[in-house]
Amino acid sequence: MVVAAPGDADVDVRCGGAPMVVAPETPPEGAALDPTASAGTLLGKRYVSPTGDLELLCVKPGKGSLAVGDAPLSVKEAKQLPSSD
Repeated sequence: MVVAAPGDADVDVRCGGAPMVVAPETPPEGAALDPTASAGTLLGKRYVSPTGDLELLCVKPGKGSLAVGDAPLSVKEAKQLPSSD
């Protein structure tokens, strides 16, 4: 699920090395998991691009890693809440 995206350009989002498709489209013919993009995704985690302009929420876990083109997305860390005294 897209949480935040750049508004003026198409983004090449990939999972497991293959381009993501809009549901209900079918995956590209012969799409297979790229071993270099097989770190996986975790349910409920937010993933962010290196530039910070794209944020995705994983709603279906799997073996494929998320990326923008060849740049892998990383898990977005939770912000520390202020302590209450």
